[in-house]
Amino acid sequence: MKLFVTGISTEVGKTIASAIIVEALEADYWKPVQAGDLEYSDSHKVEELISNAKTRIHKNSYALNTPMSPHAAAEIDGITIQLDEIKPPATDNHLVIEGAGGLLVPLNDTDTIMDLILPDYKVIVVSRHYLGSINHTLLTLGKLQEKHFDVGIIFSGDEHPTTESIILNKTGVTFLGRINEEPQFNKEIVSKYAAKFRNALKSF
Repeated sequence: MKLFVTGISTEVGKTIASAIIVEALEADYWKPVQAGDLEYSDSHKVEELISNAKTRIHKNSYALNTPMSPHAAAEIDGITIQLDEIKPPATDNHLVIEGAGGLLVPLNDTDTIMDLILPDYKVIVVSRHYLGSINHTLLTLGKLQEKHFDVGIIFSGDEHPTTESIILNKTGVTFLGRINEEPQFNKEIVSKYAAKFRNALKSF
């Protein structure tokens, strides 16, 4: 199973969600494009948060120096991101693929993060509650459903029943679980959430 993790915006909890999914399935992890924070990247964070010995962290296809949209970070580095250079790693294990920002974040003048999602991938959207998040979530889910992807959702942050129910009722996507606000995320907390998510992920 290949699971692509995207968000409704930046800083909504994609990397924490990815770590939990990786731990729940003892899956491999791959972040195709990393922009900025190369000394402590999302790959480093996931590796730090998981406990199992099976997971393999695969190398980024592009590791860019500036924390900006990939197309702009690539331009600063003097390169152009080429879609055909972003090839999924070979593995017999489950694979969790983490995007950058939201679906329509540009990689170059023509391609976006959404173009990284291959037809056999299942997609998990991380939605965090803020003013405007219903609109952002429905737009993201609608775009994926137009392409007939299997889509699940994880809510990040404190529970907001009216927001969650309207999103689920309007879209019919699979609810996989909620990641609450925590004082910190460490191996123990990630392991706890992994146990909660495991059955839902395996049946997704």
